[in-house]
Amino acid sequence: MMPLSEICDLLSCKVFCCEELLDREIKYGCASDLMSDVLAYSRSGAVLLTGLANVQTIHTAFISEIYAVVFVRGRVPDERMIEVAITKKIPLLGTALSLYEASGILYSKGLASTMETLATVTRHE
Repeated sequence: MMPLSEICDLLSCKVFCCEELLDREIKYGCASDLMSDVLAYSRSGAVLLTGLANVQTIHTAFISEIYAVVFVRGRVPDERMIEVAITKKIPLLGTALSLYEASGILYSKGLASTMETLATVTRHE
């Protein structure tokens, strides 16, 4: 586990909303642009790293009990996304890093993956 504020520092993030929630303890990392994978393989208490900047990402995060969303590759949420995230109390952050780089940094610092089931299935095929 690590506080969201540490993730913000590690990934050099900009905070778009819900800065008051940066003390949340993040248990897992989830990285995907496929919201169907997020719904299938995420766990409550995760941070979602994604390049998909649309309002469906926020709704998916809420349903999946994702604690925060980090947009990669310099993606910026629009005002509607920020409004929905504030309502649902989901911090939105952004980094210039790629999905690969951001995931690697968090993994190297010990943040557990939510998608271990998917990785295990893929290796055995």
